[in-house]
Amino acid sequence: MSRLSRRKFVERFSLGFLAVCGQTMLESCSRASAPGSTSNDVESVGAVGGLDETGPYDVVEDWFKQVHDGFLLYVDGVCAQTPDRIFVASFGERHVSPPGSPESPRVESRLIREHFLIVLDAGGRVIEEWPQVIDLTVHPHSVQISPYDPDRHVWIIDREGHQILKFTNDGRQVTMTLGEKGVPSDGRQHFNRPADMAFLPDGSFLVADGYTGTRIIKFDENGQFLTEWGGKGNSPGEFNLVHCVAVDSKGRVYAADRNNGRVQVFDENGSYLNAWPVRRPNHLWITEDQFLWLADGAANRFAKFDLSGKLLTYWGTQGTWPGAFNNPHKFSVDPEGNLYVVDFGNNRIQKFKPKTHAPPDRLIGQAHGIRT
Repeated sequence: MSRLSRRKFVERFSLGFLAVCGQTMLESCSRASAPGSTSNDVESVGAVGGLDETGPYDVVEDWFKQVHDGFLLYVDGVCAQTPDRIFVASFGERHVSPPGSPESPRVESRLIREHFLIVLDAGGRVIEEWPQVIDLTVHPHSVQISPYDPDRHVWIIDREGHQILKFTNDGRQVTMTLGEKGVPSDGRQHFNRPADMAFLPDGSFLVADGYTGTRIIKFDENGQFLTEWGGKGNSPGEFNLVHCVAVDSKGRVYAADRNNGRVQVFDENGSYLNAWPVRRPNHLWITEDQFLWLADGAANRFAKFDLSGKLLTYWGTQGTWPGAFNNPHKFSVDPEGNLYVVDFGNNRIQKFKPKTHAPPDRLIGQAHGIRT
């Protein structure tokens, strides 16, 4: 065979091989679906139009009503006790020029210290306001209720005040204060910009001490120090902004190591077990059926993992329209399955209702330990 003939043979063989491979890949892609999903996981596939942006949910447009017309509330945390009682933590509001004015849509730089803790009803309207929180705190970052507490005490994590306050459910009484207002410290009875907390069945709890403290601290039910672990760094067991903490049914602790872009897993005493990479883990939520849902502030999506870190499904997209996100910061699920998301970059709380016939394995379930 001449050199020219051999070259033509090789070219024809290569083109044929690539064509077969390309067809095989196209067929494989047409059969593939989201990680861990089945062919009917995505309800909108096969429908006319749509991009499955809100996954198994419908967004309730214009649900959240600003406390004051012409003002923008800066929301940080949310905790849905019931469908008609949703706690919201904020760090103030700013005046917004009305539409059509020469300055519109200008937002004033001055932050007004108002509405640090409000309670919303099912329609997104304010039904309670706790003005006492303004004097007691500096910058509420998260609000939580222990699923194991029959009295439903309300915990406020004051990031810039370096403290955590426990209130009765009506807000009339402070029953516990941890940390010292205005005093950042790495001591056992102090915090350094705490971010969030999680609860255990025996009444003990964990604090993600968070932005500067870069550690997890465990307390007993009376607020007495038990243990701590962490430190600044990127090695196993170290943190670079531990933003959230969650606990599964076996007592394993999951930490959102946000600026290291990973979820770290420990046993109940802080011994390192493993980790898996994500982009920007803001909030973790372990469901009653023992899966972990994560709100990622860089990918602007919700992702579901098994507890070994295997990605199962996800949904969400970046944008400003209803149902899209710009840094989903915290979220909560009420007993009816409605999802509430602090859409931090868009300065709003969004409510999502499960779609009719939504695949249950794509919905964010009740938190582990919730008593309805």
